[in-house]
Amino acid sequence: MTSSFPGSTVLGYPRIGPDRELKRALEAYWEGRLDRAALERTARRLREDTWRRLAELGLGGLPSNTFSYYDHVLDTAVLLGAVPDRYRNDDDLAAYFAMARGADGLPPLRMTKWFDTNYHYIVPEIGPDTVFSLDAAKPLSEVREARALGLETRPVLVGPVTFLLLSQAAPGSPDGFAPLDRLDDVVEVYGRLLGALAAEGVGWVQLDEPALVADRTPAELAAVEAAYGRLGGLAERPALLVATYFGSLGEALPVLARTPVEAVALDLAVDPALGTAGDVGLLAGKTVVAGVVPGRDVWRTDRDRALATLHAVREQAGRVVAGTSCSLLHVPYDVERETDLDPALRGRLAFAEQKVAEVVALAALLADVPGTDVPRLPAPQAQAQAQAPASGARATGGRAPYAVRAAAQAERLKLPLFPVTTIGSFPQTGELRRARAALADGEMGEAAYESMVRAEIEHVIAVQERLGLDVLVHGEPERNDMVQYFAEHLDGFAVTRHGWVQSYGSRCTRPPILHGDVRRPEPITVRWARYAQSLTSRPVKGMLTGPVTIVAWSFVRDDLPLRDVVFQVADAVREEVRDLEEAGIGVIQVDEPALRELLPLRRAGQAAYLEWSVVAYRWATSGAGDHTQIHTHLCYSDADQILAAIDALDADVTSVESARSRGRVLAGVAGVADGKGGGFGRGLGPGVYDIHSPRVPGADEVERLLEEALRVVPADRLWVNPDCGLKTRSHEQVEAALANVTEAAARLRERHTSGTAS
Repeated sequence: MTSSFPGSTVLGYPRIGPDRELKRALEAYWEGRLDRAALERTARRLREDTWRRLAELGLGGLPSNTFSYYDHVLDTAVLLGAVPDRYRNDDDLAAYFAMARGADGLPPLRMTKWFDTNYHYIVPEIGPDTVFSLDAAKPLSEVREARALGLETRPVLVGPVTFLLLSQAAPGSPDGFAPLDRLDDVVEVYGRLLGALAAEGVGWVQLDEPALVADRTPAELAAVEAAYGRLGGLAERPALLVATYFGSLGEALPVLARTPVEAVALDLAVDPALGTAGDVGLLAGKTVVAGVVPGRDVWRTDRDRALATLHAVREQAGRVVAGTSCSLLHVPYDVERETDLDPALRGRLAFAEQKVAEVVALAALLADVPGTDVPRLPAPQAQAQAQAPASGARATGGRAPYAVRAAAQAERLKLPLFPVTTIGSFPQTGELRRARAALADGEMGEAAYESMVRAEIEHVIAVQERLGLDVLVHGEPERNDMVQYFAEHLDGFAVTRHGWVQSYGSRCTRPPILHGDVRRPEPITVRWARYAQSLTSRPVKGMLTGPVTIVAWSFVRDDLPLRDVVFQVADAVREEVRDLEEAGIGVIQVDEPALRELLPLRRAGQAAYLEWSVVAYRWATSGAGDHTQIHTHLCYSDADQILAAIDALDADVTSVESARSRGRVLAGVAGVADGKGGGFGRGLGPGVYDIHSPRVPGADEVERLLEEALRVVPADRLWVNPDCGLKTRSHEQVEAALANVTEAAARLRERHTSGTAS
């Protein structure tokens, strides 16, 4: 066992490939166009390219086991043998992808957000009878792959406490059971893993414990101390780095300080004051990996501030290592590829490669290596910063009470019981994506591109009418992404060509860069919404992204409070809502899937955030008349935890993910309806079709889900819709699924209107 840690490191690195090589390989494999051997070759090449590049940049501590075919939490479940019996298969990769994506007749495991990021993880199921067994093949094989290149690595694993806290009780578990009850059994498997890695000659292992930066009970903190006391006391093991990030350790810091682990990683980007606080001195005798280079934004690091923090930590704790605040999984690969960006803006940016270089240079400066420097940040550009009015000022006016609005909307829309709709997007065909790229590259004219968009809208409207949907969408064929599309039409944003970030599995996004004051020069969505409405007598929804989500899924300027930035975006959305209404659009959906995502991890900051975020949404939608029906949508973000805030948004209809989580949100709605959460008294559409899986649900399955929803949602308020947008599915899957959805709704409608409902 060694206690010598390199002077620089990162806690993780992007894994999808600079040109999304893994995405393409995975999707080809799922479609049967690529065999397993070819998929594995692509994966190995990506891992090896990453290690070589990190070594070339001079990074001291190289992480391994950060690669994943889908999700690192799912990988941990496989490593521990925590695979539910229904997924077990002689083909290990088929079982893995069945848990992630589902299989014929087999829904996938639940998926939700990784803390307060837009990355989604697969939620393990742990029960009192779960049998744990070690499968160390993946971390061991990556150590060996790197050694074949002449490189030593530090395996990275989700820590045992975080793994269990993020898991859910397996179906059939007794009341009162929590996955953390199985900590002793899980720690025993981790101990065997550490022994195997020690036998392999591994010097350090990183155990990620981000759950420790949230509020933890005394019992949970005692579990942390017990787990790491036990692992630290093993006779044969590598040295242990416990990595914490996304916030301050708070009361967990002295707990970790008392354990025999050799190193602790601190997020000093989220909590820079911790670097100068006396609490860091509790870690004296351990190595402190000081996360002074932010891992979640794209702004260049302030060299002087970061170096001062490193010196302060060293004075208090002794041994300090320069590092990133968290894994670089959350940022793109290389800003130098963004040649289309304004050079002044590009000079202020740092993606993963530049952040590694910053870490290496800071480590050299800390060690007083001659000739080392980190370029200083350019002087801030003078900008007219619009100050957001106080929340109260924006809350003035507003719409009539729901009962008044509902009556006006019923008269205008004349919808049946259990109206069927979708969330917005329809499949984005390869032809459309290629046309959009050709337009951007100047290889296709605007007229030809718009002709394609019109044809796709016509097709989508015709399909929905044929299948019998009640509120239609135009399918969004002109949009590349629900945030990027708006960023391209708003002042204050810049967009990238290669700035891809993994969201889940093979799904990637290009977060825009919000660098200045936000303004809307002209209407954004009105033209295509008006065209779609002209094709049908049924209502067509105008589709907008809400202000919190636009900001949450962008890389945001750091010279204004986040609240002020959100209100600037809310102003732009409000203008778009009014223009859609004036164009005759009677239903407008303003999505806020990131509302739960931005919720502070500590309870102390949650009430204030929810107050201003709700006011921002209500301001954005307050310009609509009572006869215009406002919808909102949330997905894959544990929305059941903030139902009172969702209710306070005052949308006429809320659609929310429910199929994949097996109706989890409905239990919360029942509590709200019972008066425990303030009363959820508007339209609700719990999703009945998991669009992140290639499975096509049958009509009977959808009908069962709707019957379950009717236990807590009145029939006259229940909407029927998928969990999320249909962009990632094929037209064949979508048409088959929606046919079953409309059939199920029709059956239910017939029973309830004929008076035979049970």
